[in-house]
Amino acid sequence: MASTQKRKPVEKKKKKKKRKMASGFSLVNEDILQNILKRLPAVSFSSAACVSKCWYNVCSTILSKPKLASALSLNPSLHIALKEVLDKVLSEPIRPHFAIACTATQFCLQETHQRITQALGPGIPIITSAANGVIGIDALTNELKEVKWDSDDDDDPIPEGYDFQSNLNRGVVLVVGFVPGLKVGAIPLLRLKKDPVPMVKKFVTDIKDYTASVSGGTSPVGIILFGDQSVDMKPILADLDYAMPEETVIVGDASSCFLIRSGENTQNYCGDEDLYMSDAAALVFARERNKSPDIGETQFHVTLSTGVLPFGPELKAVSVRMKGAECSWLLAEIEETNEILDGTRLLDDIIDMLDDESLDLYIGVTQQRKKSSLGSEKSKLEANLTFYEVMGGDSEYLVINGIGIKPGDSFIFYHSDHETASSSCGNVYKNLGFFSKDEKKGNISHHLSGVTNNNNNKEVFGGLIFSCCHRGESFFGLPNVDSQPFCKNFPRVPVAGVFCGGEIGRASSSLIIKEDDEEESPARCCLHVYSTVYLVMSIVPASSHP
Repeated sequence: MASTQKRKPVEKKKKKKKRKMASGFSLVNEDILQNILKRLPAVSFSSAACVSKCWYNVCSTILSKPKLASALSLNPSLHIALKEVLDKVLSEPIRPHFAIACTATQFCLQETHQRITQALGPGIPIITSAANGVIGIDALTNELKEVKWDSDDDDDPIPEGYDFQSNLNRGVVLVVGFVPGLKVGAIPLLRLKKDPVPMVKKFVTDIKDYTASVSGGTSPVGIILFGDQSVDMKPILADLDYAMPEETVIVGDASSCFLIRSGENTQNYCGDEDLYMSDAAALVFARERNKSPDIGETQFHVTLSTGVLPFGPELKAVSVRMKGAECSWLLAEIEETNEILDGTRLLDDIIDMLDDESLDLYIGVTQQRKKSSLGSEKSKLEANLTFYEVMGGDSEYLVINGIGIKPGDSFIFYHSDHETASSSCGNVYKNLGFFSKDEKKGNISHHLSGVTNNNNNKEVFGGLIFSCCHRGESFFGLPNVDSQPFCKNFPRVPVAGVFCGGEIGRASSSLIIKEDDEEESPARCCLHVYSTVYLVMSIVPASSHP
């Protein structure tokens, strides 16, 4: 009995102490609490939001605007590289709505994808791709880096003094995004393993159905697209361009190797791997149906630096022979004279016009296609520009890489040109400079495709760069040329990028930046060569809406 009586006062003291601690936390000023919570890493921040309704509201105030977090690591160990980028992007409060990881081909794509999905948790749409190189801010040094990895071709001669340690094809860049007011889903372009034709109509329908399910409409804000390296994305992009409304921005890498994890609001399309393959994967951004009036509007804007120069007369395809699904053999004539030129003669004339025989050659084919406006039954003819690489020629035909050219199509030759690319990068820098200056004044300029010319107070919160794998330091002779236009104008804004085998860039008008006195290009283009596509992400605060 005595021992029992002694315990009671002790228990009462403990309860008093707990009540005192509770009352102490309740007296903490909300500004102080916010100052503490915003310093937490993402995982701790997420746990703190579950403590109480008050803490959840404070956490929601801290993450009231969109946020992009990105990091790059060149550590030769996959485990360490992933730890570095994950630690960096999750070092501050963020609630991931989507993630993109681009890794070196020498890293295991499956392991990279698995580790990132486990670290970020379930329900987040994620695309992991193998890239030719990466662009981003180093997770340890905070330095801007553009890294283009060497070819895996063992037959290439090894230059004298080659540093194997510094040229290891290892590295990864990770992007994690928080976009309140938008819903993000990951949707694949499927193909039956027994059928060589991808299910493009289903792909378009899946995108529209997902958008309608979360927003009530069928117009996505934007699409970030990754295509398989063994698939010709030209006809797929043509169908997607035709089906999507003008306001939908589309960017991405047309030639990669990728894995996809769908989010909680999208169907798991890849469940039956025995039946289907994925020819492409899309992150679809759609406006949320019942968005809170306190949330601003996230917008995507696109601009482009081109790296090819047109030259020579305009020609016309007289006849076209397809060699399988990879090449086309053209018989061409000069439009003005109707003179038919054989492939050998045509290439000899082209080479005589060039100072450098090592330049890569392309033809830009212009085709007319009917385009219907959203909500309108009327259609109009629209000129589309598609690039094809020139492979060679014989005594009769010009051989090009790809199919889709028809007799009667007009085309002109293009060649890679670093001076054009440098000048175009300068134009991008200038136009993004107008964007940056007008942003501070509360007025975004018209120099970027997809930008409305009103007086809303927009704020840039992130950027993505898709650059041709043939560009980079070896092309320009200087480092970090492609990333400078964005990073110099927005030095504190997160940015990441990838070197592509085909740069996807589509907006409401032609993306090729032109001089002020040059006429607008009559043709639109979705898949570019020797170019760099810039996606600028901005937010219009709710208070700025009319």
